[in-house]
Amino acid sequence: MRYLTDRKRAEGMGSAKTGTGHFWAMKLSSVALLILVPLFVFTFGSVVGEDHATVTAYFAHPVPAIIAALTIIVGFEHFKSGAQVMIEDYVHGTAQKLSIIGVTCLSYAAMATGLFAIAKMAL
Repeated sequence: MRYLTDRKRAEGMGSAKTGTGHFWAMKLSSVALLILVPLFVFTFGSVVGEDHATVTAYFAHPVPAIIAALTIIVGFEHFKSGAQVMIEDYVHGTAQKLSIIGVTCLSYAAMATGLFAIAKMAL
């Protein structure tokens, strides 16, 4: 029976070398969402309960459309990164790869759908 320390067992396995970049990307998107979500709620709150024509006319202005688009982009990118971290922690093997691909596709599909809806209202 061999008695190895944790350091000795981990030696030679290397690192992923992407942890710091991913950490800062998540922090940056968190700060961006901290600013964008209240802006989105403030801009969108004035047209809640209005009819379709009023909402469409409101989002025809560039500022509300840009705020909504940025919120969608940053929000779904943050979701994708956070879900990927959870999957990497708790799912292993082929299921991990398939889950990450599925979450990435879901995130980009929802992002594209939201941006298409905003573009359709704005144009």
